[in-house]
Amino acid sequence: MNDVRSTIVRLLSAMGSAKEVQQYLKRFSQLDAERFAVVKVGGAVLRDELTELASSLTFLQRVGLTPIVLHGAGPQLDDELAKAGIEKRTVNGLRVTPPEALGVVRRVFHQQNLKLVDALHAMETRATSVVSGVFAASCLDREQCGLVGKVDRVELAPIEASLRAGSIPIIASLGETEQGQILNVNADFAANALVRVLQPYKIVFLTGTGGLLDGNGKVIDSINLSTEYARLMAQPWVSGGMRLKLEQIAGLLQDLPLTSSVSITRPAELAKELFTHKGSGTLLRRGEKVLRFESWDGVDRARLRQLVDSSFAPRQLVDDYFERTRAYRVYVSENYRASMILTMEDGNAYLDKFAVLDDARGEGLGRAVWQVMRAENPRLFWRSRYGNPVNAFYYEVADGCLKQPQWRVFWYGLDGNFADIARCVAHCAQRAPTLAG
Repeated sequence: MNDVRSTIVRLLSAMGSAKEVQQYLKRFSQLDAERFAVVKVGGAVLRDELTELASSLTFLQRVGLTPIVLHGAGPQLDDELAKAGIEKRTVNGLRVTPPEALGVVRRVFHQQNLKLVDALHAMETRATSVVSGVFAASCLDREQCGLVGKVDRVELAPIEASLRAGSIPIIASLGETEQGQILNVNADFAANALVRVLQPYKIVFLTGTGGLLDGNGKVIDSINLSTEYARLMAQPWVSGGMRLKLEQIAGLLQDLPLTSSVSITRPAELAKELFTHKGSGTLLRRGEKVLRFESWDGVDRARLRQLVDSSFAPRQLVDDYFERTRAYRVYVSENYRASMILTMEDGNAYLDKFAVLDDARGEGLGRAVWQVMRAENPRLFWRSRYGNPVNAFYYEVADGCLKQPQWRVFWYGLDGNFADIARCVAHCAQRAPTLAG
């Protein structure tokens, strides 16, 4: 097993740094099995990307992690109900399930569940079919929706039995009343109910799009709901299913620990999303509010120093940093896990320190702080050492970069003003270091 784990770590390191991979493995391994991850799989993924899904879940089991998998079967139900001559109707996005449709619903869910279990078994991966006994439910609205259920209670016993055996539970989103009546439960609603009870570290939605798409059809890499939710919901391209999904995720994360997150990605990218800072799809967190100060007044200097020292270790802030540095603007996440310190130099804002704690990297928290800062500071310059792993991000957000013997000098908003750029470069060359060690 150790040899397999070592091989997988090497493979994962091709996606991100070995340090990143080990950091996530250590973090996930310290969690109870039921607190690691709930993975919700759409029916389209079972239809179109079954091999990639089974491979990714196998990957997790080989590295010693056991996710809890819940699946839907939307497209398959569409096909089978049409063959049975049963018209598809929806009410508020929910599939109306008349009594004559229930036999088809039950059969399709059983088929799709066993299809994934068989695919995993073919890869010598332990998996358990759980098609009933998890969701105690009652009819949502018998008159309007038919045999559609709302989850009243989640029974963990079948899940826990599977986890104790080191087997991945594959759960169908079927509910059952106290009287034994089977009900069709919307898979997103079932996943939300499961997540609220388990409170897992990771919640993953596997979709064909691989994430939430912006107005240009490009995947949004991370969303900090505390700072971005209102702005996103005001966008004209956030409508329909995406709007509903954002509302659901925001409500869900509000009820979970701050460390919980939701990832939306494709099956083939699951390992990259879980084990690298950059990820692969859309990462959503409740996140932290960003506090803003225009001097050191109100800043918890001890916590800020601890954050910067931890981020730049083994180098540390010089003892008289706060005395010698005149802050122009300071941005700090509310729990002091990310910060940006700006000074004003000859009419241009200068980024003196950008610090993010190790355990906050990959959350999108640093980017969230950057976005708040960027909205208020149209012109900025800064320097960065060669080999700084953040340089890739700096190239992404900067308008330009000039390489100097010791530093890279970055800027944005200087609009090709070469005299201004020259002054910024000169300042970076002669600026006294504020980190020792």
